[in-house]
Amino acid sequence: MYVGRTIKEKFDKIAENYKMIAVVGARQAGKTTFLKKQIENKNASYVLFDDPDARSFFEDDIKKFEKQFISSYFVSVLDEVQYCKDAGRKLKYLVDSDHKIWITSSSEIILSKEILSYLVGRVSIIRLFPFSFSEFLTAKAQKELTADIIKRTVWEHATYGGYPKVVLTEDIDMKKTILGDLYDTMLLKDVARTFSIDDIRSLEEFSKYLAFFIGDILSYDKISSNLNISFQTVKKYLDAMEKSYLIYRVLPFFTNKRKEIVKQPKLYFVDTGLRNSIAKRFDVNIDGKLFENYVLSELLKMGLIPKYWRTKTKIEVDFIVEIDNKIIPIEVKIQADVGKIERSLRSFIEIYKPKTAIVLTLKGDKGRTMINGCEVIYTDISNLEKVILNYPE
Repeated sequence: MYVGRTIKEKFDKIAENYKMIAVVGARQAGKTTFLKKQIENKNASYVLFDDPDARSFFEDDIKKFEKQFISSYFVSVLDEVQYCKDAGRKLKYLVDSDHKIWITSSSEIILSKEILSYLVGRVSIIRLFPFSFSEFLTAKAQKELTADIIKRTVWEHATYGGYPKVVLTEDIDMKKTILGDLYDTMLLKDVARTFSIDDIRSLEEFSKYLAFFIGDILSYDKISSNLNISFQTVKKYLDAMEKSYLIYRVLPFFTNKRKEIVKQPKLYFVDTGLRNSIAKRFDVNIDGKLFENYVLSELLKMGLIPKYWRTKTKIEVDFIVEIDNKIIPIEVKIQADVGKIERSLRSFIEIYKPKTAIVLTLKGDKGRTMINGCEVIYTDISNLEKVILNYPE
C-alpha cells in the first residue's frame, strides 16, 4: 500500500527547476518508496548501491556507469549514494552532463563538504521523515476525527512511531519486532559503519542512556562521567546519531544569536516509537516528556527548526518557532484549561511580545484568550499546522 507524502507538492516544484534532488532522511522512512512512485510511467532507472557491480562502475569508471545506468533514461534514482567513494565529484559530472538525477541518503554525511561542495547550486535537498500525524491518518484511512479518535490515534502514533512499515503493521508484537530490527540496522550500518565507530557495546549503552532523558538539557560532562567515556566520544556519538536521524538537538532561543551557539541544547529522538523501543517502554499512557518529544517530531516534519527558551531562573517554554520573522511560543501539556496561562509562557509573552502563542494539549479543550496583545490558542495536534501557518479554519 502506497501512502501519499506531504512533500509531494514541494518535490514536483523543485523537479521542474533542478537537475538533481537529494531526498535525505532516516532508513526506512520511505525515501525509496516515494521516489519509485515518482518514476512510475517514466523512462527511468533505479540503482541501489548495495549492488557491487553498480558500485564498482560508479567508483572505478563513471563513464561506463553513465552509459549503463544513466544515458538512455529521462531520470535516474541513485539509492544510498553516500557509501560510494568520491561521490560528490562524480555526481557533479553526471549533472553537468545534463542528466536528471534523484539521489537518496539515510545519513547527512551526503551534505558534508566532501560531497555537497561539488554540488552547490546544482542540488536541492528535501528531508523525508517517518509519517507525520496527517500521513498516519491517511495510512489508517481515518477521514473523520473526534476528540476520542484523536487521543487514540496520537497514542498509537507516539507509542509506535511513524515508520511506514510499523504503521502499516497491525500486530503489536510485530510492530515492536520491526522497531527493534530497525534500531539494530541503523546503529550498526548508519551510525557505526558510516562514522567509523568500533565499540558497538558502548554505542548501544549510550543510545539507551539518551532514551531515558528525552527533553532534558544535554550535559556532555554528566554523560561522560555516568558512562565512563571521554568528552570527545560523547560528542562523536551525538554527532553520528543526529546525522543518522536517530536524535535531534534543539538549540536555545535568544535574540543574541551568538549565545545560541554557546548554550546547551535539549535532546529528543526523531521518532518516538524508536525511542520507546530503545528504552523498552511501551506504556498504556503517554507521559509529558514523551508527548513533548512527539510534538517536536511533528514540528520537524513541518519543515520547522524548533528552539526552546529558558531563563537563568529556570522558567521555560517548550518550543519557539520562527516563521516569516514571526515568533510563536508553544507550550506542550497533557491537559490544560482554556484561559489558564503558565508563568513561563506569560513571561515569554511579556518579554518578546509575540502576536500568537500556542498551548498544545493531548486532552484539553480548544479555545482562545488574549494576554498583553497576544492571542493564546489552545489546540490539539490535528490543528497544529493550521494554527502555526495561519491557515484559514
